[in-house]
Amino acid sequence: MNFSNVNWDKIWEKTLETIIMTVESLIAVFVLGIILGLLLYLTSNSQNKFVALFYTIVTAIVNIFRAIPFIILIVLLIPFTKAVVGTMLGVQAAIPALIISAAPFYARLVEIGLREVDKGVIEAAKSMGATNFTIITKVLIPESKPALISGLTVTAIALVGSTAMAGVIGAGGLGNLAYLDGFQRSNNQVTFVATVIILIIVFAVQYLGDFIVKKVDKR
Repeated sequence: MNFSNVNWDKIWEKTLETIIMTVESLIAVFVLGIILGLLLYLTSNSQNKFVALFYTIVTAIVNIFRAIPFIILIVLLIPFTKAVVGTMLGVQAAIPALIISAAPFYARLVEIGLREVDKGVIEAAKSMGATNFTIITKVLIPESKPALISGLTVTAIALVGSTAMAGVIGAGGLGNLAYLDGFQRSNNQVTFVATVIILIIVFAVQYLGDFIVKKVDKR
């Protein structure tokens, strides 16, 4: 195929924008997801009415933001994005919506990963007088590391897809390039190249995630 209609400098620029959006939002999603996931896990079986109410509220918030399609969420968050970032266009404008959409998703995966930790190991730590903080940092997180990394890999791949959707409404990246320079100008070469690069990024993320999981999984 002849790619004479492809501006490779622009392809490189938009690829970097996609990677920047994915990496920056993924860092925030990881931190928020761990915190939310721990909160969900620690409060899920509490007999305290206030704690149970807290769990119900957090669960409802998580489920609401998980259920809203990203393309709708990013539109709903335009006032918030403009207040925080100062604009609704560009790479940085997409990051708040990316974080808010992905953090609840990852939080659920974190909660599931923590639930898979052997209860015997937790009870053994408690019997030795370990504090809740010690159990979280020395038992729960280390023991669930493969699940946490696997969940982060899935989340990262979802974020790559979300950056493409964000690009349609002016956030930049390969999605923006495929829509403006490809679809709107009937330039199938640009659309094809942008799609292939997105697939390469996804495969690279999956490979890296699987590689790290194999390294940390001691089972």
